[in-house]
Amino acid sequence: MGMDRSVLRSIPLFAAMSDEQLDRMTAQANARRIPQGESVFEQGDPAKAFCLLLHGRLKVTQVTRDGQQIIVRVVHPGDLFGFTRALGRPDYPGTATAAVDSLVASWPTESWDGFVENNPQLAMSAIRTIGQRLDEAHTRIREMSTEEVERRVAHAVLRLVEQAGMRVETGMRVDFPISRRDIAEMTGTTLHTVSRILSAWETRGLVEGGRQKLVVCDTAGLIRLAENAE
Repeated sequence: MGMDRSVLRSIPLFAAMSDEQLDRMTAQANARRIPQGESVFEQGDPAKAFCLLLHGRLKVTQVTRDGQQIIVRVVHPGDLFGFTRALGRPDYPGTATAAVDSLVASWPTESWDGFVENNPQLAMSAIRTIGQRLDEAHTRIREMSTEEVERRVAHAVLRLVEQAGMRVETGMRVDFPISRRDIAEMTGTTLHTVSRILSAWETRGLVEGGRQKLVVCDTAGLIRLAENAE
């Protein structure tokens, strides 16, 4: 699928680029639809392209050496991902799977160096993205090392609402399908433990659950719990 420069122009990352710069980028871009549940790339695959999420949501998972699957991040519209060249590695460190039907633009990995040399904004965005991911990773490591499971789950749910929340009648709903298993994989705990915690929260009116659904009804209460203020 081809791309028009107006598609990139609507994304803050590319808004300040000239028409000529955008045309160079769209000329090499490949846009494709990724149905829900299908992967953009798999962990360990050779990194042949770097990508930009135009629409939808993606979950990036890693399988550890002992076989445990963890969700390392959620990709949101406008996010760059899979730019392994900037990390100095030849393969993808995780699997990117569509949480909902998604639209992804991709460019050949060998184009990365030229793009960042000619587009300082793109280079700065990549640096910011790497910095944000490191900060998120450090936060999660600290939470796993120092916090009890319920607080870790509370922080994970609050991050989801901050990044992908939409207002509904009963509160803030995560705007893509999210399961209890997903939350367990985000927080390094078991499905049983997450189910027990969320069931208790539902009884207290903090959240509403359901199949692949999560609504935070009492954000302030969940923040107090996450900060151990209760």
